[in-house]
Amino acid sequence: MRLPTLILALAALFCAAAPLTAARAEIVVDVNKGEVKPLPIAIPAFSGQRGADIAQVISSNLERSGLFAPLDPKAFIEHDLSVTVQPRFADWKAISSQALVNGQVTVEGGRLRVDFRLWDVYSEQQLLGLQFTSTPENWRRVAHKISDAVYERLTGEKGYFDTRIVFVAESGGRLNRTKTLAIMDQDGANPSYLTDGSYIVMSPRFSSTSQEITYMTLKPEGSAIYLFNLETARRESLGQFPGMVYAPRFSPDGGRVAFSVEHGGNSDIYVMNLKNRTSQRLTTDPSIDTSPSFSPDGTKIAFNSDRGGSPQIYVMNADGSGVSRISFGQGRYTTPVWSPSGDFIAFTKQTGSEFHIGVMKPDGSDERLLTTSYLDESPTWAPNGRVLMFSRETPGGPPRLWTVDVTGRILRQAPYPGSGSDPAWSPLLN
Repeated sequence: MRLPTLILALAALFCAAAPLTAARAEIVVDVNKGEVKPLPIAIPAFSGQRGADIAQVISSNLERSGLFAPLDPKAFIEHDLSVTVQPRFADWKAISSQALVNGQVTVEGGRLRVDFRLWDVYSEQQLLGLQFTSTPENWRRVAHKISDAVYERLTGEKGYFDTRIVFVAESGGRLNRTKTLAIMDQDGANPSYLTDGSYIVMSPRFSSTSQEITYMTLKPEGSAIYLFNLETARRESLGQFPGMVYAPRFSPDGGRVAFSVEHGGNSDIYVMNLKNRTSQRLTTDPSIDTSPSFSPDGTKIAFNSDRGGSPQIYVMNADGSGVSRISFGQGRYTTPVWSPSGDFIAFTKQTGSEFHIGVMKPDGSDERLLTTSYLDESPTWAPNGRVLMFSRETPGGPPRLWTVDVTGRILRQAPYPGSGSDPAWSPLLN
């Protein structure tokens, strides 16, 4: 499971600072607008080995974001572009392309090198020129890196394409469903399965500081929380607890795991220091307290509790003090998860027979519902805080993975073709 090393070689930006600034003013995707018209962008096949595949992955990534409209290659007038020669901009203006990405792939000494350029077609300026090197089998990661670079240059926000998703892969019927711990690239490629399906796995979560996940297992002899290192394949339990343990989640520094322990009909939140394996109980209310999620600075924890009579979202200090309720709308609120930038808390909400994925500010203000369906649940944030992934079920159907952006406008089914639930998004890979 060790990740191949990917080396980013910064190449020269072949345009001077003044023209680059002017070009930036010409072409930009404003992600904060209520309505964003996708930017027409041309991404012809790169020259060289895997060049067409790399261009296709870039095109699919950008199209799936909802912010870009890759043009049909059949409309292209200019072909066989070179990264060392300026494109014939008139040919790209003729098909209404506003941006152009072209590249070249070479393999030398067993290393894959990809040079690419991003052009502003109407100002006829280069916006970006970079070179990536890796091993040939790692070409998809190079494509994701290029996608991130283009996305960031044109939107001003970090990309989220060079990431992975850990989730629960599901198969079988409702009465004999198999749940397996699985991981894949964010675009559904390279799925692999980390458990054999002989027992139930739930609530996998990524560490934000390392290639490590935590998850819950449920076996006939009881429940347990595990840590799993994706690079070394080392698996270890957090230990024994007097009751069912569930809903683990890492602290932002990766040094602690918060989780719930159910014992005698009462469920409380604990936190464990992973260095010395000592645990601290944070809540003592005679109710169900669960789904802890740290704020990005690690000082607060959002959680779900029915102490007020129905499931609602509360926030407390990381030591358990200062508990306050933040959700007050109609319905039942569950699975809170803090955004990477700390500006929002995402949640699942049930109103009558409908479920929603929503967001609110950490003080409970500005609540917005992004989705509505028969069953939407388990939101997780992309590392740039722009997109959420969640699981959706239709009546009688299996769960599928979906994504929605924070405006609620861009709603898509994720590319993974199988059934999946309880996703968790990784940080950007190194």
